[in-house]
Amino acid sequence: MYEVSVEKSDTIELPALIESVVEGEEVIFTRNNLPIAKLVAVRQEKPRPQFGSAKGLFVLADDFNEPVADFDEYRK
Repeated sequence: MYEVSVEKSDTIELPALIESVVEGEEVIFTRNNLPIAKLVAVRQEKPRPQFGSAKGLFVLADDFNEPVADFDEYRK
């Protein structure tokens, strides 16, 4: 987290601050040693699932629910 004094902000480069925010940092702007603003990255919204979008991408075998022959000895 960075703190930037508004009184001394003439010496700070805005592109450098923005790059640090994009990388996950927060920038707090202060006036008279009191926080007055915060610069944070905008969160990207997660895509909402679209139900039915995987239709036809996979097929279950006809014998999906049948017992597996390799496990016959364990079922006895």
